[in-house]
Amino acid sequence: MSDRTESEIVHRTLDPDGENPAVQIVEGLMALERVDSTELPTIYDCVDGMLDELFSNPPAPEAQMEVTFSYHRYRITVEQNGNAKFVKTE
Repeated sequence: MSDRTESEIVHRTLDPDGENPAVQIVEGLMALERVDSTELPTIYDCVDGMLDELFSNPPAPEAQMEVTFSYHRYRITVEQNGNAKFVKTE
């Protein structure tokens, strides 16, 4: 992602205390792409509960844990504090 300009990176903040962080990712992508959730692939094929674990049982803050994965033409990075970056790959 270092070859991307800051204007090509979309920043979102997820609620680490929210019920389902994967749904928050889908909602963010729905807003970016202006599509309905039925037009997106199932996110669980990509993250398989990793985000739930990141927020429900987070490591110590100094670990600065993050998860990066590809989903529907985006490279998405989610930090344990809820910061998320969406970078379009196509």
